[in-house]
Formats: sequence, structure tokens, C-alpha cells
Amino acid sequence: MATACIDKRAYTEKETATYIGMSRSFLRQSRMEGHRGNRTIAPPFIKIGTAVRYLKEDLDAWLDSHTKRDHLSQGGDFHA
Repeated sequence: MATACIDKRAYTEKETATYIGMSRSFLRQSRMEGHRGNRTIAPPFIKIGTAVRYLKEDLDAWLDSHTKRDHLSQGGDFHA
């Protein structure tokens, strides 16, 4: 019996952390605390019952929303 390969639309916290290259603790803290100060805003998430999921299209949009920089001094926030 062959198994079909299904492209996932909703990712678990662990899958999301791997996909975006951030830690699970970043996702948890930002989800619980919301946006604070100069922290990176977390990607949007959904809840299905008690399960937290992240939609692939939201993750892609979140990644695309971050400015690409040639070097650290472009942001104005970096002080050596």
C-alpha cells in the first residue's frame, strides 16, 4: 500500500520552530506575552481546542515581512 505525501498547511510548535529557524521558547514566550518592547513580533497562530498551530502561509508572510539587510548597521538599532 502506497502512502500519499500530503503538504501540511498547519504546523505544530516544533515544526514551526524548525521552519522559521527560531526556538520553541521564542514561540511560547511571544505567544504568551504578546509584543513587548524591542522583541521580534511572533508569527500569527491559531488554536484548535487546546492545540496551537501555525499556518504555513502566515509563516511565509511573517518571514517575508522582515527587512533583508546587507549589514547590521542598516537598522539603526545596533550599537557596537
